[in-house]
This record gives sequence, structure tokens and C-alpha cells, in this order.
Amino acid sequence: MTTTTDHLPGQAGAAPPAAALQRVARLNLWRGGLLAAVTWLALGTLVLQWPNKEVGFSDWAYTDEFGVAALTVAAVLALLSVGGPWTARVVFLLRPAAQWLIALPLLLGVWEILTAKLGVLPTPFFAPPQALIEVYGEDWPRLGLSTAHSLRLLAHGFASGATVGFVVGVWIGWSRIAGYWVHPVLRFLGPVPASALLPLAFFFAPSSYAAAVFLIALASFFPIAVLTWSGVAAVSKSYYDVARTLGASERFLVLRVAIPAALPQVFVGLFMGLGAAFSVLVTAEMMGVKAGLGWYLQWAQGWAAYSNMYAALFVMAILCSGLITLLFKVRDHALSWQKGTVKW
Repeated sequence: MTTTTDHLPGQAGAAPPAAALQRVARLNLWRGGLLAAVTWLALGTLVLQWPNKEVGFSDWAYTDEFGVAALTVAAVLALLSVGGPWTARVVFLLRPAAQWLIALPLLLGVWEILTAKLGVLPTPFFAPPQALIEVYGEDWPRLGLSTAHSLRLLAHGFASGATVGFVVGVWIGWSRIAGYWVHPVLRFLGPVPASALLPLAFFFAPSSYAAAVFLIALASFFPIAVLTWSGVAAVSKSYYDVARTLGASERFLVLRVAIPAALPQVFVGLFMGLGAAFSVLVTAEMMGVKAGLGWYLQWAQGWAAYSNMYAALFVMAILCSGLITLLFKVRDHALSWQKGTVKW
């Protein structure tokens, strides 16, 4: 009997990967994949068959390539949907994203109609999807170099801010003297935006790169320090009492009791610090730095190259999302021993 349901039969919870793959292999049809293939087919047909509204004396480049790419995605999804056991592993990975695979071509189609087909959104402020393909295809050396410079700057600034913030947070949470003197200063200066100190940073720093590193480190320092302090201060006193009863030293209490118990709060601070670092990254690279995504955005705005600006924004979004996903993986690995007591 042919099964066409889009959900795994009899699945009450998260099935083990091997069992889930066997169930997927028994399905002869992936209905969500076929629906996604139809939407991508409609997008490709719309792009290729509906003439663009010409702006000035030129047409949008890479329109045919965009349409062919959409048709290719439709063909791949259709093959995966009817592949049966041969495509079970890929379908198992794509099944949770089925709704996005349907929504994405619909959003791209609306975007295409409002820009390239009807011209409702005026140029050059708005560009169709194929304009981004043109940027990635022709300006990838400059955009790639800017991405590499931003990654280097972000790594230096965030690593410095996270390290100092973690150490200061543990110090404040553990030491009453540090809590009395340092904590009020931290609460007083913490709400001040790091970008507000931009003129001072560029005045005192030996170079524009050092000033940018300092601003990113400062932006990530405060949330990490505050949440690390909160995590250490919230550790139950009974943990310390039990450890002291067993002869634990002060060093052991800090490294093996306080810090592991505070790690969930530390990772929350790292997530917040990474978001703050990305916000300051753009501002810092717009002021004096000669490369980076922030510099690229300013350059694109100066030449009214809004397609390049949108392409850089997409790269920044993918970069930020990828780093946050990586941080989640590190968090899951570091806190695997706390899964029974920590809400994930």
C-alpha cells in the first residue's frame, strides 16, 4: 500500500536516526517535497516567461540564470520526493525544512514581481533577486575580502571581550571585595553604548584597527561579565559546603564548582555579547577601517550601489547566524552533563 503522509507514522517523539531513516525509506512519496517542487517550478516559470520591466536602457542581468536555478531546485526536490529508499537520508534531513522550502520561492516570487516585473518598488533603492546574483558573481573578490577582514576583527574583539568579561564576572561573583567595588562601576558604565565611545577610542588607540577591536571587546565585555557574575553568585551554598566537607580548596571551589554551575548563564552572556559585537562591528568598520563588511556597506551607499549593500547585509546575516549556531553546538557539548537539570 502506498503511503503519502508527510509525517512519520507512529512517531510519538524524536525517533533515533537509524529507525527514522528506515521509516522514511518505507515512504514512497514525500508530499511536502512535491509541493515545494511545484512552488519552485512556478517561480522559475514566472522569472523566465514574464518579461522584465526595463529601467532606462538596460535589462536586469542574470534573469535567465535565476530562472534556470529555480527550475533546477524544483527538479532536485521532485527527484528527492519520489526517490524512495535511495534518497531517504537526504529527505530525512530536509523534512523539517519543508515549510521553508515552500515559503522561500513564494517570497522570492513576490520580491521578483514587485521589482523586476512591475517596478512597483523604485530603483535603485530596490533591486530584484537576480541583482544579488550579479553582485555575488562579479564582485565576490571584494566582498569575500571584506568578509575575511570582518571575521578577523570580530574574532580579535570578541575573544578579548569574552575572556576579560568572563574573568571579571567570576571575580565579582566570588570575591566580596570585588563585588563591593567593581560591581557598582560595572552597573554604572554597562548601559553606555560602546559606539558612544567611538571618538575616544580612535583618539587613544594607536591605529583604527586597534580602536575597532577595543570597541567590539567593550560591547561584548559587559553582558558576559554581568551574566557570569550572576551565574557564579547564584550557585547554591550547599555545593560549597559539601565540597569543603570533602577537603576542597578555594581554587577547587572556583574551578570545579562555581564555574561549571554558572556555565548556562555564561553562555547566555556569550550569545548576547556576540550580538552586541556584530552591532558595533558595522559601526567600527565605517569609521577609519579600510576593509570589512561595514566599510563595504559605506562604499556601496556612497556609490548608490544598493544591490551591493543588500548583498553585504545577506552575508552579514548568514555570518551571524552561522556563528550563533556554532556557539549553540559548543554550548550543547560543554553542557551535555547538565541536560537533566538545564532547560534547553
